[in-house]
Amino acid sequence: MRGWTVPRIAAATVAGLLGAYLVIRGIAEFFTVNFSDPASYRNDWGGPSLAGVFAVHSGPGLAVLIAAAGYLIHARRVRRRRDQASRPPERAHATRRG
Repeated sequence: MRGWTVPRIAAATVAGLLGAYLVIRGIAEFFTVNFSDPASYRNDWGGPSLAGVFAVHSGPGLAVLIAAAGYLIHARRVRRRRDQASRPPERAHATRRG
């Protein structure tokens, strides 16, 4: 973890905690809403429609998951390219005819 300074570690920790909160809050919203009673979510943010409530409460968590997946895919590709560039080229093996 070369180049990681204290402010960068602190920012990554805060971002990770905020991201975890948003994901957990988005999942919990599905269990806390009474689907059969529109009055239970009418005054929530995004109300009066159920789709609006889920967009406001679960949308940020979904955005965090999509961003994290994109970051992990990108980091894996960069690491794979870096590892391939640091390896010496493989020698071709001569085939024997016989």
